[in-house]
Amino acid sequence: MEKIFISETGPEVSAAIYGFWRWNTAALANQKKIEDIVRYNLELGVNTFDHSNNYNNGKIEELFGKAISSSSIKREDIIISTKAGIRKFSDKSTKGEYYDLSPEHITKSVEDSLKRLKTDYIDIFLLEHYDPLYSVEETASALIKLLRSGKIKNIGVSNFNVFQHRLLASHLSQPIVTNHIELNLLQSSAIDDGRLDFIKEQYSKPMAFAPLAGGRILNGKDAKAVKVRKVLTDIAKKHSVNVEQVAVAWLYKLGALPIIGSPDKKRIKNAASAYSIKLSNEEWYILYNAAK
Repeated sequence: MEKIFISETGPEVSAAIYGFWRWNTAALANQKKIEDIVRYNLELGVNTFDHSNNYNNGKIEELFGKAISSSSIKREDIIISTKAGIRKFSDKSTKGEYYDLSPEHITKSVEDSLKRLKTDYIDIFLLEHYDPLYSVEETASALIKLLRSGKIKNIGVSNFNVFQHRLLASHLSQPIVTNHIELNLLQSSAIDDGRLDFIKEQYSKPMAFAPLAGGRILNGKDAKAVKVRKVLTDIAKKHSVNVEQVAVAWLYKLGALPIIGSPDKKRIKNAASAYSIKLSNEEWYILYNAAK
């Protein structure tokens, strides 16, 4: 798989990224399985791995760190991204989550992730969700300190709109390298609301999570999903591939970096191999119009 610079100043990443957000069960969350899935991704050319301190309450970061440090996998051969900013309420009876981009929380989150991941640096550190209560000046200052210390190499954001992205960028001395957004055939609002254009304006590429709309593209029963799947099936036959591969190829053509979330090796291979599928502009628009 081809390696691509995520931005003008950011690291060279694989065209597809592997994310651990679905590794939230006891059956999956073990060191041996994580090492196995990392090795399989590396065999396919996927060298970039996306985390969050929120995934299984930090357990996945910890297991990943142990898997890498106890194996022959070299730290310099992989790109690690992780996120922070979503917290659970301290009152256990209060449901839901809240956002915290305070400098104290961000700095502590980076320190804790470094320990769990057993590494000296994080290649891309992302603010996981916009926090309307944060002081952008103070948080930007904390991020700059983390950059200068070498604990993080690049800054990204997640689920930020154009104005939120621009506000933070205006207070940083180093460009934001990516925005981690939901983007797929059934959720393409980033194309319409300007987020994708703004990311490209910054000479960077989006990290696209839920490339199959959480499985809805493959199994959804609603009218929109059924319609899109039929068109995907027709185009897949022309290319002698499957529906999943075409759905991911649609993202590649858009310039996005799809995040593979499945622990199933067959599905990982489908997403990785989709990079070689070259959809025509006409085919891309047929799919886009079907989703509309």
